[in-house]
Amino acid sequence: MTVASVRWGGAAVAAVAGVILTGAVTGGQAARGKAALMRPADLSEQAPATFKAQFETSAGSFVVEVTRDWAPIGADRFYNLVKRGFYDSARFFRVINGFMAQFGINGDPSIQTVWRTAQLRDDPVKESNRRGYITFATSGPNTRTTQLFINLVDNASLDRSGFAPFGRVVSGMDVVEKLHSGYGEGAPRGSGPDQGRVQAEGNRYLEKEFPRLDYIKMATIPE
Repeated sequence: MTVASVRWGGAAVAAVAGVILTGAVTGGQAARGKAALMRPADLSEQAPATFKAQFETSAGSFVVEVTRDWAPIGADRFYNLVKRGFYDSARFFRVINGFMAQFGINGDPSIQTVWRTAQLRDDPVKESNRRGYITFATSGPNTRTTQLFINLVDNASLDRSGFAPFGRVVSGMDVVEKLHSGYGEGAPRGSGPDQGRVQAEGNRYLEKEFPRLDYIKMATIPE
């Protein structure tokens, strides 16, 4: 593989080219929706040592198992976002065969706007970016917010760039691998979605210009 400039979280960074389910909801499931998502600082609950997140998507279902010790800061952010419904209706807006499937921009620009500056400190990289492992995207040191990617192949070259996996797909990897990838790399390097417009216009832009993108119907923390 060669090295190319690839957009992560809206900025260009050096990366290896070719890179980047409705379960039972507990009775104590946190409130979901816009009101619960407008104050990022309030979503600070510590995640369990291990937990699963179930994704029901337009392509089928898959389950992510998180091990908090791998990347505690990232795991806590993911736990809170899933519990509050942040990823519901989010599109897999950048799927590159032989590399990764990226998602995590909320379809409502007013919600996404308040999270763009809710940046996390980096976790040390304890696990490698192996096939099926899930990791936060970043545009540089200490810039993680909400965007994620699932490695479609082993991408160990990302480890030294600070991409710290916090979990892995434990069922439904076949679903992840069939997410629509026909639009390719995003603009301006490719003909896929422009992340700036995704941030500013949300799902309205994606539904109009990229109607074949797969999306998350609902992501939950099963009991």
